[in-house]
Amino acid sequence: MNCIVTAGPTCEPLDDVRRLTNFSTGRLGTELANFLTARGHRVTLFVSEAATYAGERRATAVKTFSTTADLRAKLKAFSGKKVEAIFHAAAVSDFAFGQIFAETKSGEFAALKASKKISTRKGSLLVELVPTPKIIAALRGWFPKAKIVGWKFEADGQRTDTLRAAKKQLADCATDFCVANGPAYGRGFNLVSADEQKHFADAQKLFAALEKIF
Repeated sequence: MNCIVTAGPTCEPLDDVRRLTNFSTGRLGTELANFLTARGHRVTLFVSEAATYAGERRATAVKTFSTTADLRAKLKAFSGKKVEAIFHAAAVSDFAFGQIFAETKSGEFAALKASKKISTRKGSLLVELVPTPKIIAALRGWFPKAKIVGWKFEADGQRTDTLRAAKKQLADCATDFCVANGPAYGRGFNLVSADEQKHFADAQKLFAALEKIF
């Protein structure tokens, strides 16, 4: 099986030294890529430059990404290749920075020109957050014949809320499966499809189940 695994957080720059990102180490996606590679599959791992997980990366090919736009462009560039499965575990930021405003001496706010490093002497800032395009919503168009697995990590709410969000992702993004996890779900993972939901106590059991569905 030729497959793609994405792992780790995207990072959206405010300037050259500050950024907006998600809490993600990249461990789960990297370990999934390692598992599939060990099982004899050809795996391309797209892993964030900001991933902090220091474990070995044993994928057939490893490519790095930075921003949401960077990951989006690199995945789209693969659309002409034979890809049978996509495991989209990357923690993609929902927002990027838009216009930045700095406080003036009069107490008003004026647009700030781009800078390599915004000085703290500028005082208070107002920063526009602009929604990023959903990568997972574009995957079906780029890879019409692939099986696509998305992730739904929820921090707030109850387990039922997380499972409901996973089902919504299937409908909204035309994916085949969604892995539900996070504090709202609790321990373990749930592999959600249009027809069923199945709980797995740990990552290795989840990985084995993901391989079997293809």
